[in-house]
Amino acid sequence: MLSWDQAHRVIGFRNSYRLYSGDVFHANGAAAQELPRATTPLPVIHYLMDGTTFTLEDYLEHQSVTGLLILKSGRILYEHYGYGNTDRTLWTSRSVAKSVVSVLVGMAIREGLIRSLDVPVTEYVPELRGSAWTDVHVRHLLQHTSGVAWNEEYGDPRSDFATLTRCEAAAQPYPCIMQLLKSLHRLPGIAPGAAWSYNTAGAWLLGLVLERAAHTTLAHFLETRLWSRVPMEADGVWQALVPGKVDMGGHGFNATLRDWGRFALFVENGGHLPNGQVLVPDDWLTQSVTWTKARGSVTPSSPDGQFGYQWWYSGVDVNRPDPEGANDTARDTFWALGIYGQAIAIDRAQHLVLVQWSVWEHAETPPSLYDEQVLFFGAVARAVREAR
Repeated sequence: MLSWDQAHRVIGFRNSYRLYSGDVFHANGAAAQELPRATTPLPVIHYLMDGTTFTLEDYLEHQSVTGLLILKSGRILYEHYGYGNTDRTLWTSRSVAKSVVSVLVGMAIREGLIRSLDVPVTEYVPELRGSAWTDVHVRHLLQHTSGVAWNEEYGDPRSDFATLTRCEAAAQPYPCIMQLLKSLHRLPGIAPGAAWSYNTAGAWLLGLVLERAAHTTLAHFLETRLWSRVPMEADGVWQALVPGKVDMGGHGFNATLRDWGRFALFVENGGHLPNGQVLVPDDWLTQSVTWTKARGSVTPSSPDGQFGYQWWYSGVDVNRPDPEGANDTARDTFWALGIYGQAIAIDRAQHLVLVQWSVWEHAETPPSLYDEQVLFFGAVARAVREAR
């Protein structure tokens, strides 16, 4: 996957659930939660970046967008499919799945399946006792503050992430990944909770903790708690390391664009089903987007921290002009992000949601692509406000 060109990435991302073993999470066959069209269309969008004004069409081109959905108060303002995708395409999430897992953990907390975020991980995965994960708690996995050394470099074929990717393609991915986790070391002198460092191995381990606590797979937990109860429009597939037993909590969620949007609306609505039933603790969303101040999370562009419970704060780089005030919207927005441009943005203050599928040429570069996402979303929010 890391070596695909853009043409192969389009094919691969809409067929990931065919390339790997997977567990299906079913919609219940009832009429899906309605996503009506807005009575007024999306206003004309212009956004300013580095002194040049761009349009929606420019954004689709720059971001190599294969799917874009914009929702306002639960209504479709804009829906676009590119590169051969359709409203039936199941597109892979990459690390947007981490934010889905974060929500599922909140559900498990509410149900008492996970009794506390401050429980040691080894209480659920005892085979990691004596490893670098000893003394790491569930909260540390959510915040990526485990202190376990991990190289997430996507362009480095020798990185830990590249090794993880090769494990996923192996004949027996689960023991391969478990052995990788057991081989890791702690960062010297760094206690759990002290430093933030993005770690997909820890995210997979969080998913495994949930599976052990709930005695079921991520896919089945998602299906029984949320997917069949919203209900969603289509079945989805979660990449499985051991079908029916262990799913890939770091990524591997595949669903349609509108169902990504329905998931985002569930979050935007504070974890309430359309019938009003609450599935997460009352303060879960507030906790989830309270950014950690651990070393590495605080940056000039994110002075309050950039990471919560597997959700991101994303603001415009301090060195890039922001004359239209996109950062004002950014302060009310949180993001689920995956490499190659996958994204969900949620602004609860404006009841505004963006879902994006993309095939960037490189996993995370140039970083201006992230700034462009923020500038574009800020322009959408501004145009919607002004159109009232």
